[in-house]
Amino acid sequence: MMPQPTANGARQASSISIRSLHKAFSSKMTALDGVDLDVQPGEFFTLLGPSGCGKTTLLRIIAGLEQPDRGSISIGGRLLDGVPPHQRSVNTVFQSYALFPNRNVRDNIGFGLQMQRVKRQIIQQRVQAMAEITKVDDLLDRNPEQLSGGQKQRVALARALINEPDVLLLDEPLSALDAGLRGQLQVELQRLQRRLGMTFVFVTHDQQEAMVMSHRMAVLHEGQVQQVGTPQVIYEQPKTLFVARFMGHQNIFAIQQRNEDEIVADFGVLKGRFAAGSHILLREEALSLKAGVVEGHNRLTARVEECLYRGGSTEYRVLCGNARLTVRSHNLGQALFASGQDVTIDVAPEAVAILPG
Repeated sequence: MMPQPTANGARQASSISIRSLHKAFSSKMTALDGVDLDVQPGEFFTLLGPSGCGKTTLLRIIAGLEQPDRGSISIGGRLLDGVPPHQRSVNTVFQSYALFPNRNVRDNIGFGLQMQRVKRQIIQQRVQAMAEITKVDDLLDRNPEQLSGGQKQRVALARALINEPDVLLLDEPLSALDAGLRGQLQVELQRLQRRLGMTFVFVTHDQQEAMVMSHRMAVLHEGQVQQVGTPQVIYEQPKTLFVARFMGHQNIFAIQQRNEDEIVADFGVLKGRFAAGSHILLREEALSLKAGVVEGHNRLTARVEECLYRGGSTEYRVLCGNARLTVRSHNLGQALFASGQDVTIDVAPEAVAILPG
């Protein structure tokens, strides 16, 4: 049953609690290795990671399509051990859409209600309402082969939502779409989730997609949760080398020497008191370039090797000491630095993060 609105109209959504979850498909293939997660009610929560990290296996276990070797899952405080998929208030939207080819859009959306033997008049009303929410109300009499990829995905969403689940699971539902349509549906999914107030768990391997859409996200690697947090925290404050690299940071270097007030790495020396760790990250968008050699605190002398103008930003590849760094500039309207030009890199405190090994 769908959670009821509170007195102020907000939806009472369901939480998800995952404890010590393990799943192995063979002695050499462990999909999940002691996963602990909490998803808050009404949250758009994303499972992010590369292929084979365990994110889809975790989603399938929440749905009841796979059984864990050990561990537990609760939704809305209800323990789901041994509960079959059809008895969980969870619906899943797959990448493949999985629409019935012999049914029109109207019957595809209403299929779940038909299986529950809901009265025909009520089905018609709810199908119409859900079709309007998902913007397919003008497609109700078409068959799936007459729909575009984006239209099929909206129909699949409508079919999953019409049964009013406590949780909607989305397994890379946008990955088969072209970039323009994908961006449009990202925005529509966000709006839909806010409108319904429902708990969404979204799986993707795309870092940008995860950051755009999520309230919070979990980064998985080899069956383990590496970090959980808001997109901003995970991007700006990665806790592990894997998270930093997976989120696209390029300027990561081993710390060669650490004194009380300085760090030595391949790019040179930085002064200051830094947290303990074995690697240093210099965020490319938080570095800035100046022409020529400019003396000063935490300024590094470098030479431009490549200048990649991207319209809204310019990416520079520079040789600094024994290291190559990437610097991303958003100084629109200013003259570009040329290949071979000597420059100085200003390293602001916010550009630096210290990582464990």
